[in-house]
Amino acid sequence: MNPETSKKSIGRGAAGILALAVALVLAVSGCQPGPGTGSQAPARGDRPGHVFVINLENQGFDSAWGPGSDAPYLAETLRSQGVLLSKYYAIAHHSAPNYIAQISGQASNPMTRNDCGTYVPFVPAGTADPGQVKGSGCIYPASVPTVAGQLSAAGKTWKGYMEGMKSPCRHPETGAEDSNQDASPGDQYATRHNPFVYFAAITSSPDCQKNVVDFTELSGDLKSVATTPNLSYISPNLCNDGHDSPCADGREGGLVSSDVWLRKHIPAILDSPAYKQDGVLVITFDEADGAKQGPKGVPGGTAGGRVGALVLSPFVRGGTTSDKTYSHYSLLATIEDIFSLPRLAYAGAPGIDGFGSDVFNSGP
Repeated sequence: MNPETSKKSIGRGAAGILALAVALVLAVSGCQPGPGTGSQAPARGDRPGHVFVINLENQGFDSAWGPGSDAPYLAETLRSQGVLLSKYYAIAHHSAPNYIAQISGQASNPMTRNDCGTYVPFVPAGTADPGQVKGSGCIYPASVPTVAGQLSAAGKTWKGYMEGMKSPCRHPETGAEDSNQDASPGDQYATRHNPFVYFAAITSSPDCQKNVVDFTELSGDLKSVATTPNLSYISPNLCNDGHDSPCADGREGGLVSSDVWLRKHIPAILDSPAYKQDGVLVITFDEADGAKQGPKGVPGGTAGGRVGALVLSPFVRGGTTSDKTYSHYSLLATIEDIFSLPRLAYAGAPGIDGFGSDVFNSGP
């Protein structure tokens, strides 16, 4: 990246941070979180400090959020508590590029669009603005940054909670076929829904064993603010994320099984000390199955279709809607703005907005 481009990126990042700060200052005097079960809820902070991200699978906006949704807990109960982003778009098909985009700002390539059936290194073919590595492959070289690395460098914490992964940092051997493309009754983990293992900077670091862990570790980490990561990135298994229908273990799958899973696990997040103090929970879908591309002119594209996203937080007003255009790159930009980090790649492109006062809207 040339110096002038770098200056522009820094300027855009600073502007995004300022916009978010203004939105959150307005939000401070808004409604306080109600008491949870047991001890008194902690006082709300002056800006978000703990972000939770949950990705479900393969639903367009109308099927997920519409009146006929098979997920009434998500589309009605949780919807009444949060802000629905009605024009939130996925960036590509299939799964892998959308997850990768959320933590790195990198665009799709032929291998990721094929869900990386073979776990092969990325073969670089130069660079391009904004912050893109050109080429094709699955394991991005160590020079490609992620928000995980940014958080670690800034003294913040992060974890990926992968349901069914069993062993930390689980991924295929380099060059091998990915045996977790399809579920079996005893193994419904999907490598392609775990973006952290596609970056050599993470897999070559001890952080992968410490921070990319099985979902079962989340419940213990939620017990205190100190043990809850600043970023908790959560991927249910191939049944609970709605990908499979029917599921390998005989359950119905689709949105029905996703809703059951959400109903079981979301209350623990919403009742956690970190969420009550300064949390933001984002629930979205990786892509809209079979959907056509969204509006043109959005940096990084909207080829994954309109999926929508729900944002819950002490800093938002329940039952509201934002019709502003967002994408998975916007989610990355928002996380980076919250923690005062430079925006990576497409998250820093002109025209990509982080969530603003339309989302963090619990002001007077």
